[in-house]
Amino acid sequence: MQPYESRLDDDLALLSDTLEEVLRASGDPADQKYIELKEKAEQALNDVKARISNASDTYYYRTKKAVYRADDYVHEKPWQGIGIGAAVGLMVGLLLRR
Repeated sequence: MQPYESRLDDDLALLSDTLEEVLRASGDPADQKYIELKEKAEQALNDVKARISNASDTYYYRTKKAVYRADDYVHEKPWQGIGIGAAVGLMVGLLLRR
């Protein structure tokens, strides 16, 4: 299974190629090739929108799950949570100081 970023890049490239092909077509509404290319572009656009929506939902779910796990961890081990927070804060402070 490919990572979402790679699949989204491929989807966007496919959409771009399809739309460029439509633009290069004659543009005559009576032309069968134009009609087929237009339908192909519309389908590609709908597919990409659906995949982006699914990826967004998946990232939201994963982030929410990680937040709940972190919250549970801090409640179970508060002093370790404070130590980790202090260490992260120190590192961020040192990086921002540069």
